[in-house]
Amino acid sequence: MPILGIMASQISGHLWAPDGAYDALSTVTLTASTASITFAGIPSTYKHLQVRVSYGLASANNPTWRVNGDTTGANYVGHHLWGDGATAFANAQTSGTVYWSYIPNASFPGAAIMDFLDYANTSKNKTMRTLTGSDGNGSGEVALWSGAYLQTAAISSITLAGGSNFTANSSFALYGIK
Repeated sequence: MPILGIMASQISGHLWAPDGAYDALSTVTLTASTASITFAGIPSTYKHLQVRVSYGLASANNPTWRVNGDTTGANYVGHHLWGDGATAFANAQTSGTVYWSYIPNASFPGAAIMDFLDYANTSKNKTMRTLTGSDGNGSGEVALWSGAYLQTAAISSITLAGGSNFTANSSFALYGIK
């Protein structure tokens, strides 16, 4: 059960994985407000990809994800489960823009761990899942987002867009999982 161990140790702030299980592929820390970031030229030599994000947004919004530069809405579906301690919510998207988080207020930062599963397998559609949350000084939230890219092409680039600009000091890291 190494995946469970990885997830549990990440929650405590200490990533545990067998030696060589994760490779850091790219890290971006914004020095200015930016609309989107793209990880391009992703090698197809890993089993899965993971993106870790610590971010702020210029205004309340839902950040989105796209792969391989594909903006065709019919190629994406998703759903999410969300809670803030008082309300629970579930939603599905049958096509169009697929989100990976929600920031309810521009002054509240968010964090997310996104997994792109079997991203290089050309025999099936791609799936993504995100565990995310934001701290709102008593009004934060936690959510599970998932989505599918309804194409069999290997993922070679991932674009994350904020809906509104990501703020300076937002950080994005891409890892390959063997």
